[in-house]
Amino acid sequence: EVQLVESGGGLVQPGGSLNLSCATSGFIFDDYAIAWFRQAPGKEREGVSCYSISDDEAFYADSVKGRFTISSDNAKSTVYLQMNSLRPEDTAIYYCASEVALCTWPPEDDLMNAWGKGTLVTVSS
Repeated sequence: EVQLVESGGGLVQPGGSLNLSCATSGFIFDDYAIAWFRQAPGKEREGVSCYSISDDEAFYADSVKGRFTISSDNAKSTVYLQMNSLRPEDTAIYYCASEVALCTWPPEDDLMNAWGKGTLVTVSS
């Protein structure tokens, strides 16, 4: 069974940092891409970043470019999203999702074969 479990969310002040984790199981890690999405209250879900594990290629939304970094620990089958210089507008539930082979950018919900349940990030003073 494919499983993705997010962790690392929480409350942080503007300008602060968080490191989200997406632990995966049930599939061959190298054969997939992992995307991060977020959904803020009252807004549509949007793609934040994606990492093609086999190609070591990363993609970022313009709104997070230069502040967020996606990476992986292949030995742990885990993808991370390091978020720096956080802003109140980054407040959202963050989800990771898997896609076969390589990232489609921007990511499309319908192409994801599995989703995590999400982790809440709140940026507030």
